[in-house]
Amino acid sequence: MSVVHQWIDGAPYEGTPLRIVPIENPATGKNIGEVALASKEDLDHAVEVARTAQKAWAHTSLAKRVAVMYKMRELVLAHQDDIAKAIVAEHGKDYSDAVGEIQRGRETLDFACGINAAIKGEYSFDVSSGVDIHTIKQPVGVVAGICPFNFPVMVPMWMHPIALASGNAFILKPATPTPTASFLIAELYKEAGLPDGLFNIVCGGREMVTDILEHPGIDAISFVGSTPVARIVQEKGCAAGKRVQALGGANNHAIVMPDADIEFAAKHISAAAFGAAGERCMALPIVVSVGGIGTKLAEKVAEHAKTIKVGYGIDEGVQMGPVISAKAKERIIGMIDRAEDAGATVILDGRRFVVPGYEGGHFLSPTIVTNVPRDCDLYTDEVFGPVLAIVEAEDYEEAISIVNAQPFGNGSAIFTNDGGVARRFQMEVEAGMVGVNVPIPTPVAYYSFGGWKDSLLGDLHIHGPEGLKFYTRTKAITERWPSESGTYEATMSFQREE
Repeated sequence: MSVVHQWIDGAPYEGTPLRIVPIENPATGKNIGEVALASKEDLDHAVEVARTAQKAWAHTSLAKRVAVMYKMRELVLAHQDDIAKAIVAEHGKDYSDAVGEIQRGRETLDFACGINAAIKGEYSFDVSSGVDIHTIKQPVGVVAGICPFNFPVMVPMWMHPIALASGNAFILKPATPTPTASFLIAELYKEAGLPDGLFNIVCGGREMVTDILEHPGIDAISFVGSTPVARIVQEKGCAAGKRVQALGGANNHAIVMPDADIEFAAKHISAAAFGAAGERCMALPIVVSVGGIGTKLAEKVAEHAKTIKVGYGIDEGVQMGPVISAKAKERIIGMIDRAEDAGATVILDGRRFVVPGYEGGHFLSPTIVTNVPRDCDLYTDEVFGPVLAIVEAEDYEEAISIVNAQPFGNGSAIFTNDGGVARRFQMEVEAGMVGVNVPIPTPVAYYSFGGWKDSLLGDLHIHGPEGLKFYTRTKAITERWPSESGTYEATMSFQREE
């Protein structure tokens, strides 16, 4: 079994790991490799290397930085199949979904290829007599990215292309269950011509997160994960004087109005709820049906959900894979059980689903639950599994109050053919990303991604313009040139006046 170590200074690095842990294929339940968890000494080495490399990189021309990003984009396209297969093997999502993840991540590479335009400053001439002001954006230094298991390529790629293109060094801590794709990315950066020491990988668990938060050589931290951990990252990171960007959990809601095209809504709700086995921060686990359409909507969603082929993500025709672990499967089933015990109705039940030939895998099939009490954890908590809960409201006012009462505010959507209601929803919903007849309103990379309330701690979203703002510091420069006439006498006259 191969062991994944660290990537430091442009090469694999064994270092002095704390321990070795297995990497499991969730479709089979069998170990397919091992990962070495880095020690604090390994992190110290990575930071030292990164700080040295960043000093030179910050003074490298934009033209050269952009050239690396263009080459990296080409290489990601050329090696998309290898990267996707690594994602499927460790995460379990189906192959087409893995390719889609890479494509969404590559959008940030596209943005980074235009960093020379995005990073431009401002200039004001003659703000006072002979005095000009301009701004420049400079890198913050060494940036760490702490990333989740569910998007091992896309989420890190929402971070490192912009961080690197704007002159920083980057240290990635991938999720322990899904590290391999990150090392493929590291190899491609090296092939693209990125100088050694600028992109480093340190694997680890909670100890490594703590070490990153406390390390004096790390200037900024980007985090994506659960809200409880995001709070720790923000509080400890800020206390240590770091710039922190912490994206937390979600429990996204969609409202379906009586005038909506029910067939259209059901098709897209099914894809949004069950794609990637529901293991997306932009998944759609809750639908609020309005005006008595809940039963009809649930039946239509169930029709589409029953056609989803569940299995090993690399097999032909598979549209949904397993959840990440046996523990995750047990947790999800427990949430469904408790909702059912509290009076909910399970109209499509995937708790006992088994894929022939993959009996050891952590599979659930799409599950739809109606009449869900709003005080049970299937409604209040982030399920992160292939489960759709449907609750009902009498009218739009009640529906929007239900949506806004939740502590999360990542994404929300409405299905309607009424432009007036859609416009109200856009303004009134308390969420950072909003969809109108779009169930997963993830912005493209030249916009920014992030939620409100407990879904984002801090103020800056990830990727796009706000990502660039996070990875740079603005410097305002006020200048005047008393010798602009070009004469020695003018200079001396100015000095006497001063």
